[in-house]
Amino acid sequence: MRIVSGRLRGRNIATPSGRNTRPTSDQTRESLFNILSHAEWAPDLDGAIVADIFAGSGALGLEALSRGAEFCLFVETEPKARAAIRANIEKMNLFGCSRLHRQDATKLRVAPGNLRGPFTHIFMDPPYNKGLWKPVLNKLNTLGLIDERGIVILEVAAEEEVELSNFEILSDRQWGAAKVLFLKAI
Repeated sequence: MRIVSGRLRGRNIATPSGRNTRPTSDQTRESLFNILSHAEWAPDLDGAIVADIFAGSGALGLEALSRGAEFCLFVETEPKARAAIRANIEKMNLFGCSRLHRQDATKLRVAPGNLRGPFTHIFMDPPYNKGLWKPVLNKLNTLGLIDERGIVILEVAAEEEVELSNFEILSDRQWGAAKVLFLKAI
């Protein structure tokens, strides 16, 4: 895997060993970011405040930073995935514009120095078919962690049913086994 575009283009992304994560492919990331770059409803990535929740290798947040995001909060509990994210941050010298939390994404909380929201772009790629995205969306919304123009980019299994309250689906795409929903809080 590599960074597809931006100032870090071509840099390799360390991925966790094992099968506990499913890194988003280069082609899917490129398509996803092309949508974000051209959709009239998408906030600009330049200067964005990003969260990469259920981050895995951190590929989505790293890509956003490469394309001009100001800051990215990576949220991941799996030790091998956190090690890969830490290695990527170090290798790409992204210490000042990123933060890594090992906190359970369903238990996000606001505390001094804990988060740097509200976020303009929230990438969520939870384990498929477990519904973990539901409590996280509710928490983000009730804590006011979504910027007024912010969007949530939610990846779920292609066959997974997604029933939303308090969110509007702006667009959706399917790439292989993954379905990506672009959401706006209402």
